[in-house]
Amino acid sequence: MTAAQNTHGQRFADQVAVVTGASRGIGLAIAERIVAEGGSVVITARNADGLAEAVAGLGGEPHATYVAGKADDPDHQAEVFRTVTERFGRLDVLVNNTGINPAYGPLTELDPVAASKIMDVNVLGALQWTKLALDAGLGRDRMGAIVNIASVAGLAPAPGIGYYGVSKSALIGLTVQLASELSPRVRVNAIAPAVVKTKFAAALYEADEDGVAAGYPLKRLGEPADVGALAAFLASADSSWITGQTVVIDGGMSLRASL
Repeated sequence: MTAAQNTHGQRFADQVAVVTGASRGIGLAIAERIVAEGGSVVITARNADGLAEAVAGLGGEPHATYVAGKADDPDHQAEVFRTVTERFGRLDVLVNNTGINPAYGPLTELDPVAASKIMDVNVLGALQWTKLALDAGLGRDRMGAIVNIASVAGLAPAPGIGYYGVSKSALIGLTVQLASELSPRVRVNAIAPAVVKTKFAAALYEADEDGVAAGYPLKRLGEPADVGALAAFLASADSSWITGQTVVIDGGMSLRASL
């Protein structure tokens, strides 16, 4: 555990979190932060080998376990929460991190099948994970927290990934509505990152990382740990008077829009 990871001590002691899409990248960074601060996690993704490696890196049982499957598969979702109930008997945090973007190009050329899949995973999937988390006890014994991973693409035009942005706009709207409906027992917030150095976002920066980073006031791209730290704050009691918010984490890029 690094000094940075231990800054806030054991904020998640005796707490259990489900983090979707967490075999690598942002999801894994969030799981790492929760475990480093005393929590236990159940992580999900499609690839069992990647999840097994991630769990090993998290220290393994009893603080980390995984369930492999497709994020929008009802059987997979049900298996995750059965695992939570059987192994831990409680749930305190849900992080809806899973997101897909199989479509690139103008919206007018969008394949309707791809559009439907994006919404099923990025928006309806988050809603279904939320419903099942509530059924599993989120917010029942003490205040629970949901963190949805959105994107700056959901706040402004995003050339080439427009429908992904549309889905993240919808996720931000879902965050606001759920925050209203689930208060006061469950807080719901979202994070809107700009480009973070992950495999998922590689096409946006790998051809010229230095050039892309130069466009950010802080002169670097985001790291998964940057989002992990913010997610840990929003999931913890340190943000107990925050709900219904979307926090932008963009290296200062939004400053450019105000110039």
